[in-house]
Amino acid sequence: METAQLANPKEHTKENVLLQIKNVSKIYNGDIVALTDMNLDVKEGEFISFVGPSGCGKSTIFKIIAGLSEPTTGSVELTNQTSKQEELDRTEIGFVFQHATLLPWKSVLDNITLPLELKGVSKKKRYIQGREVLEMVGLKGYEKALPRQLSGGMQMRVSIARALVAKPKLLLMDEPFGALDEITRQNLHYELLKIWEKTNMTVLFITHNVFESVFLSTKIAVMSARPGRISHTFDVPEYERNEQFRSTPEFSQLIGKVSKELEH
Repeated sequence: METAQLANPKEHTKENVLLQIKNVSKIYNGDIVALTDMNLDVKEGEFISFVGPSGCGKSTIFKIIAGLSEPTTGSVELTNQTSKQEELDRTEIGFVFQHATLLPWKSVLDNITLPLELKGVSKKKRYIQGREVLEMVGLKGYEKALPRQLSGGMQMRVSIARALVAKPKLLLMDEPFGALDEITRQNLHYELLKIWEKTNMTVLFITHNVFESVFLSTKIAVMSARPGRISHTFDVPEYERNEQFRSTPEFSQLIGKVSKELEH
């Protein structure tokens, strides 16, 4: 298995802030408080994992960031724009959901290039870009395949490629590997890290797996039970992301710290 080499994550992260979450709350139906007093600054190039109990609002804040929902109070600012739907340039954001959600009648290449097709990009140009990201996710040669001919892991790769094809500045990933077996999941960890390194994107990643959050991230945001807010953030120290790191004392210690915070 090829491993991602990232000896110095700090070199990957820039000082300028790409995203600011300011005092965000979200109330549904007038009385269900999903989020309260949510604050976070996200720098360019960071890989931040969000962990927390089910129902704490992780998916809710991602939908607000993407412009699919609006906060009840507070604001989300992306490159000096607010998160109001009519003002946010959605081409700056890619979104990978929990399930691949591919169109079963379209080929892999047509599924990947759908965002470009909806934007009116010519077939020739979108196919060029589609083949580039297809190779990036390790599926070169599967352009004409249909989703039913792919494994679950391969379908998720297609979903990731679809989010990447428009070259977003920010990639949101809502627990994309939760339904996969452990071997496939670990393989996709390495693929995702290679893509992150190559594209220099900023990634926000939801997971219930503390091991996964420590292995992938430069920072971990722990969320409290509903009403959700960020109770603590952990900076992940510099290390080379490979299989050996999983068995080091440093890896275990950080897993223990994050797990302890989750218990609160």
